[in-house]
Amino acid sequence: MRNASLWLAALLAALLPAFGADVSGKWTAAIDTQIGVQNYTYDFKVDGGKLSGVAKSQFGESKIAEGSVNGDEISFVENLDFQGQALRIVYKGKISGDEIKFNRQVGDVASEDFVAKRAK
Repeated sequence: MRNASLWLAALLAALLPAFGADVSGKWTAAIDTQIGVQNYTYDFKVDGGKLSGVAKSQFGESKIAEGSVNGDEISFVENLDFQGQALRIVYKGKISGDEIKFNRQVGDVASEDFVAKRAK
């Protein structure tokens, strides 16, 4: 019986990363950009490997699109309306506990690295 319990525990531990880290909830970041520091709040929801939610900054609020969480990797798109112009921002990150190290590609304009932290 003990061997069966150990085997089941090992199997579950191996499968958990495939579903992704639990990033559900609020995260904050201060992103140093070409136009100054942008303060963001992300409200993530995870269902299986699918990520949804909202990204908020001083420029407005955008629904998260094309989101996924796979193991410790996270990615999504923010379709921002910036001064009447559609701006596609692609995020890719690595989750480590209560931090996510992100790179975001802002259209064809800039690439920015930053860290988001889980809000307390």
